[in-house]
Amino acid sequence: MFVAPDPGRLRLRVSTRAVIGVGLSVAAAELVGLSLTASITAGLAALLALFTVQDPTIRRQAVTTVLLPSVGLPVLALATALHGLPHVRDLAFLAVVFCGAYARRWGPRGHALGIFAFMQFFATQFLHAEPGQLPELYAAVALAVAVSATVRFGLWPIERRTPPPAVPAPLTGRGITRPTTRQAFQVTAACAFALAMGQLLSHERWYWAVGTAWWIFVNTTARGETLVRGFRRVVGTVVGVGAGLLVAIPLAGAPTPTAALVAVCVFGIFYTAAPSYSWMMFFVTVMAGLLYGLLGVLHPGLLLLRFEETAVGALGAALAVGLVLPVTTHATTDAWIQRALHSVRACTAHAARRLAGDDAADPAPHAAELEQLLARVRMTLAPLVHPLSPLRARKARARQVITLLDDCARLVRSLASVAAHPDASHDARLAAACARVEAAVEALVSPAGAVPTGQWPVSVQAPAQHPGAEAALRHLHELERALGELAAPLRAPSRGPLVSA
Repeated sequence: MFVAPDPGRLRLRVSTRAVIGVGLSVAAAELVGLSLTASITAGLAALLALFTVQDPTIRRQAVTTVLLPSVGLPVLALATALHGLPHVRDLAFLAVVFCGAYARRWGPRGHALGIFAFMQFFATQFLHAEPGQLPELYAAVALAVAVSATVRFGLWPIERRTPPPAVPAPLTGRGITRPTTRQAFQVTAACAFALAMGQLLSHERWYWAVGTAWWIFVNTTARGETLVRGFRRVVGTVVGVGAGLLVAIPLAGAPTPTAALVAVCVFGIFYTAAPSYSWMMFFVTVMAGLLYGLLGVLHPGLLLLRFEETAVGALGAALAVGLVLPVTTHATTDAWIQRALHSVRACTAHAARRLAGDDAADPAPHAAELEQLLARVRMTLAPLVHPLSPLRARKARARQVITLLDDCARLVRSLASVAAHPDASHDARLAAACARVEAAVEALVSPAGAVPTGQWPVSVQAPAQHPGAEAALRHLHELERALGELAAPLRAPSRGPLVSA
């Protein structure tokens, strides 16, 4: 949490802005005379509006933010109307779960709208909202979205100077093989199990199990990723429950210190979301305890129940991902690695064209895309490199793959930087070096077999023509080396697949 890189202090600024947006939303709800339940609803809606909207452009982010009430308000009405009909409510909740997960097929916007819809149903259970409270809940959500949008796009438009990183397109498929469709069934099965088992533990707080199962599947695509995410969620919840016993219970809902600590938790949720899911869940759990204190229902047994419901939800996710249309970690990892290697080839080709005088060629977007693809590779390999993984040989190979791909990313960034230099000129040796890099990538992604390590031809060094060309050649030669060394961990049939099926 403390040593993770934060280029341009982006996470710090976004986290600070989130505290301001949530704080102003709650303050606005209090100023217009809404109840405590509605004020908490406003704070949660603002947090979601600032946290889930991750479209690649500001215009699209604004459109998605405006659309949030269009899915949130009908779900609020549905959830409150079914307050006294538990069996119908449960079926409706599962329908919202399926639709919210299925919406991920439409990219970041569908992802954000699906989460917002789910959380509005969840919030009504958390707050035990009834039909008579619906008008002020509507007002709270509308007010929160308006205030958070004003803060995000007006008062502090961070994304105008620091555009959000491009999100790689999801893996493709058709019908039931489409990852988002498959996951919609998995999430629904996990939430159905969590709902049934959670109600055996508590008829009042069962929704924590459903929320756990839902969030474990957010931003995961394979079995291993989901299992690791569930483990991290349980760990974060355990530590958060301990902190809640030490902090939230002694406060007993005192307004001023509780509000201050909730602000700290909001900051922590945003600041730690990217580098550490466990730390993010720690702050979520502490914030939940503080909110229960404000509502006057907090006691040690409630925090223990929170842990038990979380464990049930994690178990439901583990069963669903293993039994319901499972996606192997090996297949997912292989797909993301191939896309990363194709990105290396595209960046190299654009750099060669740029150095040859084609001003329209730009390797920078491909270098940025590679960073995002490597993040996905690291996520899918997380089960293997986890400290508790007993598969030592595969763990070593996975770490070697990550290290070499990181080397490729570093060299690609350097190559793009050299190509962007206005004085860089074409060198006849660059074309041959780029061709070798492309051949290396083609050999790695083809199913024909392994490429012998260390057997790439090395070009004869010609007299230096330009410092830019010399630098580009150095980067290309290093890139050849890294790609050649990747053949060993990726193509070692005698030692089994990189990850288990």
